[in-house]
Amino acid sequence: MVWAELIAAFPDPDAANRALESIPDACEPIGRVTAARAGSAWRGYRRAGGPRERVIADFLVGAHAVEQADRLLTRDRGFHRRAFANLVIVNPSAAGPSRIATYP
Repeated sequence: MVWAELIAAFPDPDAANRALESIPDACEPIGRVTAARAGSAWRGYRRAGGPRERVIADFLVGAHAVEQADRLLTRDRGFHRRAFANLVIVNPSAAGPSRIATYP
């Protein structure tokens, strides 16, 4: 899902692949533990009355960041903070060009 969003920012998939090939493990499959965490978070969100504007892909991204990475780069920190309390969020909009704000 994230790869699809990244590719959309480039003129074509080949340009994206060339630009991102230096990032180790840039494309990693979602494991069962991650998928289970995403499903549980999504179920809790819907049971709490969360609107249908969020889709399971939003929860898969957050769960992947918790289980298989060490942080998430996003401007949508409110949603991810509520869904994944332990997630370290990096907000590129909150700091100057030389710093990126990190929210524990």
